[in-house]
Amino acid sequence: MKYLIASDLHGSATYTEELLAAYDREGADRLLLLGDLLYHGPRNDLPDGYAPKKVAELLNARRGEILSVRGNCEAEVDQMMLDFPALADYCLLPVGCRTIFATHGHHFNRDRLPPLKSGDVLLYGHTHVPLCETVAGVVCMNPGSVSIPKEGSPRGYMTLENGRFRWKALAGEEYRTFDLNALS
Repeated sequence: MKYLIASDLHGSATYTEELLAAYDREGADRLLLLGDLLYHGPRNDLPDGYAPKKVAELLNARRGEILSVRGNCEAEVDQMMLDFPALADYCLLPVGCRTIFATHGHHFNRDRLPPLKSGDVLLYGHTHVPLCETVAGVVCMNPGSVSIPKEGSPRGYMTLENGRFRWKALAGEEYRTFDLNALS
């Protein structure tokens, strides 16, 4: 199973189209979205190509391939536009003997860990900054943002396949990896 993991689309049809092109190019089986799909939020400027209805249309066309969690910018009215569940606070994915706790990041993050065992993974967005660091034995990861990257990071996503995470810019250039299999 290959996952493409992305966060913080914030209603940009331009970058959602680029993300879906990357999804196809990667040959991923599932698209895991970590929230903030349609709305730009009051603290963000409008992203290029802001068109939430178009983003909903693009994502709905892939509804059978999407797993999604709720971001701090999602509301029940957003769910009315989407043909897949997008209001769960988290998603648990087993990877071998480890658990991935996927969430948006405004409730659980590296500073406020969910109940996980050492070696498990907390996967979240929200900050718009890619991350890979271990805190109290939990591997904390963030793919950054598809549409509004911060702190000079690229617009990007992650993939997960066979226990290996890869961070990539939207055009596909890999810039970081992490192998869960290397953990003891």
